[in-house]
Amino acid sequence: MHKWITNSDLLGRLLDPVGSALSAEAARRLVDLRADAEAQEKMNDLADRANDGQLTPGERSEYESLIAAANVIAVLQAKAREVLSETRAD
Repeated sequence: MHKWITNSDLLGRLLDPVGSALSAEAARRLVDLRADAEAQEKMNDLADRANDGQLTPGERSEYESLIAAANVIAVLQAKAREVLSETRAD
C-alpha cells in the first residue's frame, strides 16, 4: 500500500539536503529573505487579479510560477529556522 504525500511534504524532502548544508549565517540570511517592494507589488497585483478572475493565460502562468517559487522559499526558510533553533540548543 502506497502512502501518498502532499506536494509540500515532497518539496520538504527534496530540500532536506539543502537545509542540512546551511551554516548559521546562511540560515539567518535565508530567514530574513524578502521580496523587494517592486516584486511584492507585482505579486500582490497578480494575486488580487487572480482572486477576481481577471488574469490572462500568460499572467496566470506567471502567477503560478511565482507561487511555486514562494513555496520553495517558504520551505527553505522553515529549514533555516530549524538550523537556527538547533544552533541555539547547542
